[in-house]
Amino acid sequence: MLSLSETYGAKGENSRGPAPHGAVAPARLWPVQIIGLIGGMSWESSSVYYQLLNEGVTERVGGLSSAKSVMASVDFAEVTEMQQAEDWDGVAAVLSRAAQAVERAGAEFIVMCTTAFHRVAEQVQASVSVPVLHLADVVAEAAKEHRLESVGLIGTKFSTSRTFFTDRIASHDLVVRVPTEEQQDTLDRIIYDELVHGKVTDASRREVIAIIESLWDAGVGGVILGCTELELLVKQSDVELPVFASTSLHVKAALDRALA
Repeated sequence: MLSLSETYGAKGENSRGPAPHGAVAPARLWPVQIIGLIGGMSWESSSVYYQLLNEGVTERVGGLSSAKSVMASVDFAEVTEMQQAEDWDGVAAVLSRAAQAVERAGAEFIVMCTTAFHRVAEQVQASVSVPVLHLADVVAEAAKEHRLESVGLIGTKFSTSRTFFTDRIASHDLVVRVPTEEQQDTLDRIIYDELVHGKVTDASRREVIAIIESLWDAGVGGVILGCTELELLVKQSDVELPVFASTSLHVKAALDRALA
């Protein structure tokens, strides 16, 4: 823990000097790594990442500090069409070009602002020389910190019906349960027809909470919100069992790294 004199400098010697009239001096000029963001999947998700990263730096550092970041935003329609056609080489190519772009722009590590498109995370990692902070590792570590043995995962049907994400979580010695096929269809409808368009309704919140409670009945110790948009709808205060908001945890891990 830094003392006040270490933080601000004896007699201001570690500061920039007097702040301009009306300005707020930063609490300390921290060295901050540049965060590379691959966004656009959807843009609402990317905006949440950007907002939380900057709010997090302000909270941790103070003053006028904000996150150092560069973003390459892809066309959600383009990559979704490739996803539906199972053209994963095409998706990997698009996201790898985005990763290379943010690396050239100075990014020191990369965050993919998506869950479903972590399907090609390994290919994206292979295309750059800086680390990709994998979302599944982040949420699994959070669950392990709570000493859980099993977790539920809710998100898009693609993310919950395929094994690329659940297997990565399970590799951390966790049992992963997912909703039924009918529940996956319900989640897809809520996510794609409502949440990605910024529409949040109480009726949909009740439906999602019912799905979470069914996973709780199946024996899970906590539930991962494996889609950024779901965090717009469900909060910890809505349910009794632990909820792991994947975007918030991803952002926390990125801030820990950037400010280390």
